[in-house]
Amino acid sequence: MAALFRDGVTTLSECLGAPAGQYEQLAEDLHRRDARISELHFAMLSHVRTSFITPLPREDLCQISRCLVEGFERLDCAAELMALNKVKRLSGRASEQLEVIGRMSDLTASAMGRLSSLSDLDEYCMDMLQLARRAERTHRKWISEDLRNLKPATYVTHRDVADELIHATRELRRISTYVAQILVKES
Repeated sequence: MAALFRDGVTTLSECLGAPAGQYEQLAEDLHRRDARISELHFAMLSHVRTSFITPLPREDLCQISRCLVEGFERLDCAAELMALNKVKRLSGRASEQLEVIGRMSDLTASAMGRLSSLSDLDEYCMDMLQLARRAERTHRKWISEDLRNLKPATYVTHRDVADELIHATRELRRISTYVAQILVKES
């Protein structure tokens, strides 16, 4: 699921450089990935529910999976908003935000592979916190700059995309919070 999340970030990044006529195709690609992540989530829930022993508490696995699903829904929503509103040229802050989300998703994918051994996850949690703070600062700057530079109707559509991206970063940060809780419980 975390690897699919990263693929979604790449597709959304393509939207930033694509002409508005390609938004719908790229948004449809994200819709398909969103459906796939949901399928994986429910498959994981079934597997965890029917397994006698799990590597980690069932609740933690469920929460992590749910955050990935909800975070990806935000990426999907951002692409759909761009397609529906034919958003032209977002701020350069959008690229910055997607860079952070991409880095967070890379770290998360790597950390998910280490959950069973719980090795080197402290650093993951710290890195995610720093990236989340950077994302929040970027979001505030993006909104502030757009408020000064755009007409009200354009501002609203751009802000909606910015808000979806910051919500995606918050879901990724929540995953690292659950990982930190797992580290404390399992120590």
